[in-house]
This record gives sequence, structure tokens and C-alpha cells, in this order.
Amino acid sequence: MSVQVVIELRDKRGAQTVLQAIDVHKARLQAGIERTRRRLAQFEQRYGVDTARFLREMAAEDLEGGDLEYVEWAGEAKLLEGLEAELAELEYARYQLP
Repeated sequence: MSVQVVIELRDKRGAQTVLQAIDVHKARLQAGIERTRRRLAQFEQRYGVDTARFLREMAAEDLEGGDLEYVEWAGEAKLLEGLEAELAELEYARYQLP
């Protein structure tokens, strides 16, 4: 189900400001995604297992860093999921200027 949002602005310059703000937010999300992927790659390289397998099969006891490292790795995976979902929503968004 799609949702339509209407934003009323004083003039067309306001519309450009809103569109630029969306573009800036998308760029920040993309940077966050890249940073998070690099962090996940570090965990994967260190333990020789991809993140999906880690989440399915491993426990804190399997990691040298124990609970803290487990929480960090799982947290990065969850963060990536959220960032990608938010970016996908903004990429899907369509707008029409008068």
C-alpha cells in the first residue's frame, strides 16, 4: 500500500529545499551503509564467516571478544538492515512539481 504525502510551501524555492534535504539524507544513509558494511566485513574476515551465518549459528562463546563483540556484530547487522530499509523507502519516493 502506498501513501501520499502533501507538503504545502510558499514557493518553488521551498520545494527545491525539501528535495535537496531528501538528497542529503539519502547521501548520509548511503555513507552509513558503506561504513556499516566495512565494519561487518571486518568481523567476517576476523572469524571467517559471513554475517548471515553468524546470526544463524553462532553464540557469544564462539567469539574471542565474547558478549561485547557478539552484541557489536549483531548490532551492526541490525543497523545495516534499518539503514537499507530507510534508503529504499526514499529511493521509492516519487514527487511531482507543478
